[in-house]
Amino acid sequence: MSFIKKLAEKVTPPKTNITLSLSKNTYFLGEDIEGELIVSSDEEFNADEVRCELQCIESAKVQKRIYDPALKHEVTREVWETATLFSVKPILCGPIRISRGFTSKFPFKINIPITMKPTYKGIDRRVVWSIKGVIAVKGRPDAVSQALEIQVAQPSSAPIIKEKEIVREVVMIPCKYCGALIPQTETTCPYCGAKRIV
Repeated sequence: MSFIKKLAEKVTPPKTNITLSLSKNTYFLGEDIEGELIVSSDEEFNADEVRCELQCIESAKVQKRIYDPALKHEVTREVWETATLFSVKPILCGPIRISRGFTSKFPFKINIPITMKPTYKGIDRRVVWSIKGVIAVKGRPDAVSQALEIQVAQPSSAPIIKEKEIVREVVMIPCKYCGALIPQTETTCPYCGAKRIV
């Protein structure tokens, strides 16, 4: 192998096509993302692993004091700050020799924790979920698929099941002594105390 070819390999990822195929585009917190990572290669190389990378990033617009060299003093500016709320990299396949013309599908199932935040896009805050496929190669840049943005929604609250109410029809009859309506099941009148004559 020529020196130039070796040098080119150090800065370029392997010639592979990596595609993510998901069962759907919208998921709920607590649900599993199911799909396949489809790999086809135009080059022969050794891969350390085949994996997926799922992450949730929150961005928020904040007021920050920044030094402005033109004005030679600090000014308040609106800037976006980001934080990774969740990140997971499940391995779909360990070390593997990938030959030229290689084609394979790697199924995966990744759980979205119910405690995380759903997708949100506002004027001053965003929560974005994304997933991508990666073939890690030692000594070279990794081969990476296009990152897919997925919609993660808050599950609707579980329906409240009311206990079955038993409704009984009670026949009311007048008391022979005071005339008040009393339930037919009573043996004495709750108003005058007289015993009911059956």
